[in-house]
This record gives sequence, structure tokens and C-alpha cells, in this order.
Amino acid sequence: MQDYIPRGSLRIAPVLDDLLVSRIAPGSGITPDQFWSSLESLVAEFAPRLREALKQRDEFQASIDNWHHGHAEKKFDPAAYRAFLEKINYLVPEGPDFSVATENVCDEIAHTAGPQLVVPVNNARYALNAANARWGSLYDALYGTDAIPDTDHCERTATYNPARGAKVIAFARAFLDEAAPLADASHSDATAYSVSKGTLAIT
Repeated sequence: MQDYIPRGSLRIAPVLDDLLVSRIAPGSGITPDQFWSSLESLVAEFAPRLREALKQRDEFQASIDNWHHGHAEKKFDPAAYRAFLEKINYLVPEGPDFSVATENVCDEIAHTAGPQLVVPVNNARYALNAANARWGSLYDALYGTDAIPDTDHCERTATYNPARGAKVIAFARAFLDEAAPLADASHSDATAYSVSKGTLAIT
């Protein structure tokens, strides 16, 4: 069995502890001890509530299962079923109108509609797919569809095909020249893109 690292009342897998210490915490202004202490407080506060919620979920599920077993031979009655769900407080009366406010949410999430995906940070492909789902990826769309013909050694294969990749890059850069042209250069000659003092800089 894996040896866990004690962090207060928590027991942390070494690989997760090392990820925080070596890659996440540096430069964040938060020390690993501060992070684990805060997490410990959250676990202490919410774990009992979570256990109670899971207990209630199991009770709801058992009651609903029993109702369906008891009515299996009868024609389904939506009104009777709704009355049962209200009786066990699975359905509750609709309350008054309300609003929800949040603070310190980045504009990209708060004001720009788009998919929100949760992925493991240690899987680069999953993280890339999540970013693509949020912002869209021209490269991904070109590589994975017939926008780039499967000819001239550019077939879609089980592993990355460099020839197809080169076609994708050339297509995308030509598209950028058309959609967002540079004053005195071509995106085909660009070697790096960065943001400097709020301005896009292209090398």
C-alpha cells in the first residue's frame, strides 16, 4: 500500500504532494503548508455535510425504488408519483424569486459563454481538449476533419502524422493572413506569439 504523507489531519499521496510543492505552489504566493491547512479546514467543515447529503440521497433512492417496485404492475400515474415525491420531500414547493451574486470571477468565465470542463491537470491531452472546447481550436478542427484531404501522405492515422500536421499549420497560417493580416509580414513567417504590455507581439 502506498505510504501517505501526513498534512495535519489529512493524508496526502506523495505524487500529489510533490506536484503541489514542486510545480503548483512556487510563484503563487501560497506555501504548501498554507494550502494543506486551508484544505484541512474545508474538509473539516464540509465532510460532515457531504456525508449527511449522501445519507439523504440513499434514503431518497431507497424510497423511490420501493415505490416503483410497489407500483410495477400498475399503470404509471404521474400525479400520484409527483404526490409521493412531494410527500418524501424529494420535490419541495417552489420558493420566491432570488438572485445569486459572485465576486472575483475572471471575466472569461463570468461574461463569456462557453463550455466549462474539469480535467486532470496531469493529462496534457485532456487539458488541451478542455481549452479547445472553451475557445475552439482551428488546428484541432483541421487535423481531425476532411478539411485537410487524406492524400499526399496526409492520412489521419492512429498516431500523429507530421505531414498532415504541416498541412494543418500551413492552412491555419494562410487563414490568419486572410482573417488577421499583419502590416508588413506573414503569419507563415512567425516563430512566436506573446503579449507585451497588453499588446500582441509577433516574432
